[in-house]
Amino acid sequence: METVLKPLPAKGRKQVHEQHTFPVLKMSCAACAVSVESMLKSTPGVSDVRVNFADQSAWVDFDPLTVSAPGLQQAVQSIGYDLVIEEDGAAEKADAARHEQYLRLKRQTVWSIALAAPVMFISMFAMDMPYANYISLALTAPVVMYFGRNFFRNAWMQLSHGTSSMDTLVALSTGISFAFSVFNTFWPEVWHSKGIHAHVYYESAVVIIAFVSLGKLLEERARKKTSAALRNLMGMQPKTVMVISDNGEQEVPIGSITTGMLVQVRPGERFPVDGIVKDGSSFADESMITGEAMPAGKEAGDNVYAGSINQQGSLRITVIRAGKDTILAHIIQVVQEAQGSKAPVQRLVDKISRIFVPTVIVLSVLTFVAWYVWGGEQGISYGLLSAVAVLVIACPCALGLATPTALMVGIGKGASQNILVKDAESLDLAHKVDTIILDKTGTITAGKPTVTDVTWLSTSDPSKIESVLYAIESRSEHPLATAIASRFKDAADTGIVVTQFESITGKGIVAVADGIRYAAGNLRLMQAGGISVPADVDNIVMELRKLARTVVFVSSSQSLLAIIGISDEIKPTSKQAISTLRDMGKTVVMLTGDEEDTARSVAAQVGIAEFHARMLPADKSAFVEGLKSQGKMVAMVGDGINDSEAMVKADVSIAMGKGSDIAMDVARMTLITSDLTLIPTALKLSTKTVNGIRQNLFWAFIYNLIGIPIAAGLLYPINGFLLDPMLAGAAMALSSVSVVGNSLRLGMKLN
Repeated sequence: METVLKPLPAKGRKQVHEQHTFPVLKMSCAACAVSVESMLKSTPGVSDVRVNFADQSAWVDFDPLTVSAPGLQQAVQSIGYDLVIEEDGAAEKADAARHEQYLRLKRQTVWSIALAAPVMFISMFAMDMPYANYISLALTAPVVMYFGRNFFRNAWMQLSHGTSSMDTLVALSTGISFAFSVFNTFWPEVWHSKGIHAHVYYESAVVIIAFVSLGKLLEERARKKTSAALRNLMGMQPKTVMVISDNGEQEVPIGSITTGMLVQVRPGERFPVDGIVKDGSSFADESMITGEAMPAGKEAGDNVYAGSINQQGSLRITVIRAGKDTILAHIIQVVQEAQGSKAPVQRLVDKISRIFVPTVIVLSVLTFVAWYVWGGEQGISYGLLSAVAVLVIACPCALGLATPTALMVGIGKGASQNILVKDAESLDLAHKVDTIILDKTGTITAGKPTVTDVTWLSTSDPSKIESVLYAIESRSEHPLATAIASRFKDAADTGIVVTQFESITGKGIVAVADGIRYAAGNLRLMQAGGISVPADVDNIVMELRKLARTVVFVSSSQSLLAIIGISDEIKPTSKQAISTLRDMGKTVVMLTGDEEDTARSVAAQVGIAEFHARMLPADKSAFVEGLKSQGKMVAMVGDGINDSEAMVKADVSIAMGKGSDIAMDVARMTLITSDLTLIPTALKLSTKTVNGIRQNLFWAFIYNLIGIPIAAGLLYPINGFLLDPMLAGAAMALSSVSVVGNSLRLGMKLN
């Protein structure tokens, strides 16, 4: 969590604003998030709030001199929810509480379905069996009064604060249906005397609770894993640091590190801070920052970044940024803030939730009052029946199914084509995208060094040198050595004896094989060994570098033997995918942390006109924001931690399935096979699925728009028709069937 201080005039003192993100517990629907947000906004001292139902968090901007974190927690607890306010281990405590909530919900769902099944059987096939109503009552009572008690408790607590949610509507519809059925079970003669059959609606009460519980269980199961990758990213920050001072070396907590300190980083350790190398030499795996697969050589004066890995030598680092100021911490902060922001679809659901529930309740009450006032002798009985019918027919089952069923079909079709889609927002926006930004390494390219060119010089014996190269390069763990060993593995010869081996950081390797000294590395290694590079070889090297190849020289003790070009190869389908996107009218841009020459070469090969090189995570993020400020609808496609900051800023974020966990966690779409040709497919999938969602919402609402007035008795003065609550329940079920049927039709269209 980050605290931001800024002075604001308030009654003669400066007001301090703190911005914290708190985990929220016990939210079960979008309207719950609205209730929590409304309660926090009404709390004195709170300036701004963003509650996110998807990741169960609340971002709060508040004045700690007016309200404390425990005060915020009490406000939320008063309406039936909870905040985790402890800074130490907050994520772990929230996870433990949510796991316990998940287990309770699982028990609730299993028992509700088990008890609902026989009630449904009786209502459909055995209504006239002896004691049918009493058996249904015995089976329904535990579901309504015990397993569904949270609906009633939450509805009551929200009512006491003037708010409502879908829990309110579920509690009212099931509670009234149950109470009405109990009355009809024990006192049916009240209705019989009026010529009305005493129907019971136990199945409505029990099935609603069972299905709503099942839906919440499935949501909770999917949500359990959403924060795991972010916690792994936080785990990249070491807890302790080895500090070098006049008193020697001392291990201290990361929180005590300040700018200017000198710290020691050993091989295999993660850099704890952003800094500058004071002395030592090594290679650093900076793929999580720059996205580049090639390790970066580090010597005195070079920059290093927190979270990257020191591969070989020991380094002493002068701290320039620590704690929340590092690039890694900034990425974490941006991801957290983005996960707490509101999506357009979420805001739409919030608006519907604010209006729908209280509107239905008011209509139900008005229905009863109207019948009581103008209904004559049957006013009370008809009014009660009609009020119950309004609540039953307006139950949010179809509304709740509208988006999930279309998404289930669309996501299923996407998954069958190796496209994983996480939410409705990405499907709603993807077909509107006009600008697509592609990362280079791991997105356009394979993200793995591969030998692409081998030039043997006249003084060399290729078959012999291949065997020697495999023998010496297979001893090194450097990615370039791995690439060379992989290329020449078929030439492996167990008869070659390597008597000496030395890995020289920043240059390459030197070894003695079968009594002959060999070297493989960069130009500096050749110069150090007194090996000259002929002019004609110089031309070969220049051509390789124009093609963005990393050049490795191979020599014996007397002469140069071979030139090897190593590249991160372009994926076979990248050019085709980019061409298809351009044909669809999309603008394609490439961003990379690599050098200008490499970026230009790759862009030319795949047909991208606009590219930007040497881009750090913040640069990519700023570029995305710049495009959005111009009114562009932007999709960001990447595979690494370094892309995550830009991905959360983009309108649509797409991750490569073989990329980092955090990229896939942040992204709203994931291409399982990391094949860019899936991007055009995803855009088309978006168009068809969004159309299906809109059709479903139409069917969900049209039944309410038509059914509620009929349930209230609109047709009674015209033709004497009064909708029985049982028919209202059937109409409610029919709206759900219509939604499901339309979703299945969508599935056939996507084939």
